[in-house]
Amino acid sequence: MRLLVCAGGSGGGVYPALAILRAAQEMDVVTEVLWIGGEGGMESALIEREQIPFAAIPAAGVHGVGLRTLPGNLLRLWRGLLSSRRLIRKFRPDVLLFTGGYVAVPVAFAGRRVLSLLYVPDIEPGLALKTLARFADRICLIAENSKRYFSGRSNLTVTGHPTRKGLADWTREGARETLGLDASLRVLLVFGGSKGARSINRAVLAILPQLLSEMQVLHISGDLDWAEAQAAGEALPAELAPRYRAYPYLHEEMGAAYAAADVILSRSGASAVGEFPLFGKPAILVPYPYAWRYQKVNADFLIEHGAALLLPNESLTDDLLETVRSLMQDEPRKQSMSAAMLSLAHPQAAQKIAGVLAGLAAGAGQRTERIAKRNRL
Repeated sequence: MRLLVCAGGSGGGVYPALAILRAAQEMDVVTEVLWIGGEGGMESALIEREQIPFAAIPAAGVHGVGLRTLPGNLLRLWRGLLSSRRLIRKFRPDVLLFTGGYVAVPVAFAGRRVLSLLYVPDIEPGLALKTLARFADRICLIAENSKRYFSGRSNLTVTGHPTRKGLADWTREGARETLGLDASLRVLLVFGGSKGARSINRAVLAILPQLLSEMQVLHISGDLDWAEAQAAGEALPAELAPRYRAYPYLHEEMGAAYAAADVILSRSGASAVGEFPLFGKPAILVPYPYAWRYQKVNADFLIEHGAALLLPNESLTDDLLETVRSLMQDEPRKQSMSAAMLSLAHPQAAQKIAGVLAGLAAGAGQRTERIAKRNRL
């Protein structure tokens, strides 16, 4: 099967697509692959690391942009559609795989006659995902709750969130040793997602000495705030400095960060509902407040299951320290939340979605045979 993959620019779309692709390759479902991403997007570096053929197209969002920006974005989408047509004609995919992002919309339009699978990495689909769902032959969902957003559709399969192979292979002890953390002290993992989270970063840095007096902080700041995190670490007194471990981002060691943590402080993007359950870690979630509501819906899902606490973004300055302290010191509550989080894990999700891809590939092969037979008559 020739598979064309198109994933969003954030890790929440790219990593699930990578996990699905690798599972499909291990099942010998995929023979050739082409990955399409947006020009200037972060996914190009991630895909090049994996040595996967990659092509970039123009793309831009249209939802929530200003009137000055809209004409230019529409032009980029049109150019993206033309580029997608050329790539699809040249590659001739049997199946398309989408995991979201506005870059996928022109590809879906261009490949609307090709069988396609859409994976929805959040509980509620955004505008781009809702658009892609109109073209998809099969739709895979992270949880039963997502079905309410696709009423009337019969092509839905709940698979859970596909995670990278090896992500959960870390032990707590091995992870802490690798990251230079003290095995006897509690660990708070601060994680804003692939691009970081400025309000979380700055709220943590403002109370860093108080936190470090009671625990270790493993801080993944994102590239934009990395300089601030470095400076804060360098300014710490000698007795607290070893308790602070900061990184702009982690790739292969992300599983170690999860495994080493006692509590996670994070935004509530796709990784929160997809990767946190794999490790059964209690979470304090701070949904991003300045965009569409999908992060709040993700947070509500975990909170309703008893796996997380909500901390509104506007309450970070006043309530962060007490919220972290209270949960970190409450062992029975942490254990209860950990069990609840672990109950939401789907460790075989990538294999399940790869199986759906295999079914589509078989359908594509049968359709090709019917067309060839008709042409011979």
